[in-house]
Amino acid sequence: MLARHATTGPAAVKAVVTGSHGFVGPHLTAHLRASGDEVIPADRSTGIDICAPASIGALLDDTQPEVVYHLAGMADVGASWDQPATTFEVNAIGTLNTLEAARAAGVRRVLVVSSADVYGIVGPDALPIDEDQPLRPVSPYGASKVAAEYLALQAWTGHGLETIRVRSFNHIGPGQTDKFVAAALAWRVARAERDGSTAITVGNVTPRRDFTDVRDVVRAYRAAMVDGAPGEVYNVASGRDIAIETLARTLIDLATVSLELDIDPDLQRPVDNPVSVGDASRLRAATGWEPTISLDQTLGEILDDVRATLVAASDTTQP
Repeated sequence: MLARHATTGPAAVKAVVTGSHGFVGPHLTAHLRASGDEVIPADRSTGIDICAPASIGALLDDTQPEVVYHLAGMADVGASWDQPATTFEVNAIGTLNTLEAARAAGVRRVLVVSSADVYGIVGPDALPIDEDQPLRPVSPYGASKVAAEYLALQAWTGHGLETIRVRSFNHIGPGQTDKFVAAALAWRVARAERDGSTAITVGNVTPRRDFTDVRDVVRAYRAAMVDGAPGEVYNVASGRDIAIETLARTLIDLATVSLELDIDPDLQRPVDNPVSVGDASRLRAATGWEPTISLDQTLGEILDDVRATLVAASDTTQP
């Protein structure tokens, strides 16, 4: 547990955030700074490569942070089927490099962000999924996250580096790329509004997923860093699952034109988990965290963000 002030709560710390310019990184950086922390961004846009040990090592040596939030990695599950070696190198070896650099620099705590994909396909009798569920990843991405997790655990048990692992279920929000389902559907709706289309394409709409707003997720990350136990793992989840079809129809209901769903088999993954829903009671017990932003609010803000991006792109192409 990190230090706390008697009256003001968790003491401010100096934190390095790897993957600081990805989807989650800006949201986490904003939350940490609002909480009083000093944040040092680290990703390729700042010249830091977690696959190059000297690069991340020099940053931590130079800045001497108290904690590291390790977000950097390849997050596209579908792409991992085509790039398994690269996915493993970035997610597993990149994590090893970050942990070794943190240990050498005297960092107190490292939060390693994993994924619900480590659980694989879980039967209905084991839902919602808790942290004691066996790890049976079905994708190269999931396997790479299992490896990253156990490197983090070994850093604690073997070296005494305080590591916290978080297994995030589906997190969504403004700024996410269209490689992920909610943003992809929002982009199709926004383009249909612009172009006057009458349908949007979707892949498999039957899987059920546990969605949490990214701004709630980053609150969970700081809470776990502050109050989590070294070596422990925590699910970050809403505890509610909805079908992809429901997600799509909610976005359609927010559209300014009438739209239908067009099923496209080419958009389906090689293997798709039928249901994934998490039990976050361990995190709740340790930190008091609860999600606060409704799914309807999140989807509305995603769609508004995409619409604004389309307008801005159109303005830049005008003669």
